[in-house]
Amino acid sequence: MEDLLQAGVITTTHGIRGEVKVYPTTDDVHRFEDLDSVLLDTGREYIELEIENVKYFKQYAILKFKGINNINDIEKYKGRSLYVTRDQAIPLDEDEYYIADLIGLDVYLENGEKFGVLKDVMETGANDVYIVETGEGKEVLLPAIHECILDVDIEENRMEIHLMDGLLD
Repeated sequence: MEDLLQAGVITTTHGIRGEVKVYPTTDDVHRFEDLDSVLLDTGREYIELEIENVKYFKQYAILKFKGINNINDIEKYKGRSLYVTRDQAIPLDEDEYYIADLIGLDVYLENGEKFGVLKDVMETGANDVYIVETGEGKEVLLPAIHECILDVDIEENRMEIHLMDGLLD
């Protein structure tokens, strides 16, 4: 399991005083209000940034970090991810999983036959869609619904699925 979970991505700067517009990769954009700091992935290392202020604009969070008061100090981090540690993560309800824990799961059919590996999760309005790469290298899209996803076992790195009619067409 990953120790760090992505909370958002810096999309662009906001104004000239060092604020950034962040696209949240968490279910709740207001999540940043409960955080004292985040970890910025600079590409070489993780830097802890203390959150000084949070505002909102449409679906974005506008973050101001303590000690960063100039657009030039933060502009180089556009496109970079912000992370939280697992102990800072929001507790999950039953049948909820962190995307980072799902990526790489071995996917099996209900008869026990290996089907493929979960490569990515597409977040849609209604339900998530799991992108599974089969042994033949083909991508199959599976809706993350109980009729299709029968069991998820993070510790065993295993997902069991029911292939609904029409999914392989």
